[in-house]
Amino acid sequence: MSRIGKQPIELPSGVEVRLQGQQMHIKGPKGEISHPLPHGIAVRMEDRRLVVERTAESEKVPALYGLTRTLIQNKILGVTREFEKSLEITGVGYRAQLQGRALQLTLGFSHPVQFPLPAGIEAEVEKQTLIKIRGIDKQLVGQVAANLRALRKPEPYKGKGIKYAGERIRRKEGKTGK
Repeated sequence: MSRIGKQPIELPSGVEVRLQGQQMHIKGPKGEISHPLPHGIAVRMEDRRLVVERTAESEKVPALYGLTRTLIQNKILGVTREFEKSLEITGVGYRAQLQGRALQLTLGFSHPVQFPLPAGIEAEVEKQTLIKIRGIDKQLVGQVAANLRALRKPEPYKGKGIKYAGERIRRKEGKTGK
């Protein structure tokens, strides 16, 4: 049995949870988000705590038990304080600017790249080379950051491209001349 799944989830003040069948709605100061519960998993409320339980003993239920508890915990954290990923742009002439609900990126291509932001995601361009992605859904924040990084991955020779803040790029030596 999962050690993570057994732990109850404490609800912070200001967070409301509604259960409607196999759908869970979580509302907090930063926004509202819903989470579908897989078949064989149930959630019940005791005081200001959520307890995740297994209701069926099929092959997949034990694997989903701890995962479901962690996903619910992340959604509760997201509505109380947002998740954030930072990206750094390295390269001569590489820059980003925010235009409405889209990022315009100059990444060394023949044209600027327009990257529309999905609903629930906010972006902030602090400097022209630093982008911060924020949102209440941890998975969506990580996916948007990964999609941005995939536009121009950092290359190993000069390190040019988009990387996560704090990410180390393994550098290679160039050719040696005779």
